[in-house]
Amino acid sequence: MHYWRKMHCALYNAAVYNRKTQYQKFGHSVDYLEQQNCLPAFKEVWTEYKQLGSHALQATLKRVDLAFTRFLKGIGGYPKFKASRRYRGWTYPCTSGWKARTNGDNGRLEITNLGSIFMRGKARTWGTPTTCTILYQHGKWYASITVNCKPLRQTGDGAIGIDLGCKDAISLSTREKIAKPDFLKEGLKKVRVASKKLRRKRAPNRNKKVKASRRWKRQRNAVSKLQRKVARQRENWLHQTTSSIVSDHSLVAGEQLNVKGMTRKGKTKKRQKAGLNRSILDVGFGMIGRMFAYKLAEAGGFYVESPTRTLKPTQRCVECWELTPKTLADRMHICSNPACGHIEDRDINSAQVNLTWARGLERSSLNAESPSSIACGSMRQLGAKKREKRLTASLSGETPRSACGGE
Repeated sequence: MHYWRKMHCALYNAAVYNRKTQYQKFGHSVDYLEQQNCLPAFKEVWTEYKQLGSHALQATLKRVDLAFTRFLKGIGGYPKFKASRRYRGWTYPCTSGWKARTNGDNGRLEITNLGSIFMRGKARTWGTPTTCTILYQHGKWYASITVNCKPLRQTGDGAIGIDLGCKDAISLSTREKIAKPDFLKEGLKKVRVASKKLRRKRAPNRNKKVKASRRWKRQRNAVSKLQRKVARQRENWLHQTTSSIVSDHSLVAGEQLNVKGMTRKGKTKKRQKAGLNRSILDVGFGMIGRMFAYKLAEAGGFYVESPTRTLKPTQRCVECWELTPKTLADRMHICSNPACGHIEDRDINSAQVNLTWARGLERSSLNAESPSSIACGSMRQLGAKKREKRLTASLSGETPRSACGGE
């Protein structure tokens, strides 16, 4: 399998070199079909590529084509040559060349001209296998198999609002708070201790032509192993938490967060900003929203994000809908409206504001359309309803409270 991975890497680099030289020397732009048509003659010269399968070789050439397409569209940089030790694997774009002898729980993977390999793992939903990607990561082999199925998930009829934070990971509109688990803190402590040991070893320096010591390499592998364990623990905890919330609520209301902007380097007080960025990334602000979105789509529910900049859920009162400016040090919401005087925890009030805003959408659009987890057009319909509601509210001159569906 290592040998096959190196052969696919060599084919990838050859395809990149062919496109580069053809354009620089002759002004000719090579496309995917031209390189694909050259594969039969290529395999006659390099006969060892015949055992890899024509479809897998075509998929490798397709990777090159996608890389150049991204470059021409301005999405990515110019495709570079890949080192064999960093090349991840290859893909079977159809069912030829491999067979998955499993029903979703363990089983065997049969690859033509290679043999039968035992697999570990259990899929939540299984169906008809369509594609297979062989990956090599961190000294282990993985098979990513896509199947044709209809994912289903159980859910309830409730609705809940959430607010993400650093002190408490998730605050719910039901006045419950979910804190970061202790094993994440312990794992991060071990990473810091191992990183401190790494800094005492001789690190590589290309400018000074200094090679890394063997102790540095061993410690680098130890740090990477601890970091991967923390990442797996965080992802597993997020899956369990989001699945638990989705199992009881078909409507989850969150807020739009620019995680990339929130974790940007600070111009002043860089140490404090670095600690805040680390706390945001430890909770996984970006991952939580994506998990809620696809899990609720499978369950036939909806995940709605309120416009943070216009709604301002942290400053808005859920009772009277008035704005009360706060700083990060203010952890309690005390309404500035004398007629209201509502007092609530800052994060819980924000979650309740998100839920109230989402219920306004629910009355106008969610009950009018039956959600579908298979046809993803339901989310597009929801977006159209949201824009229509905002336009109607602005033309009718409604107050922000009534426009957001509050009571």
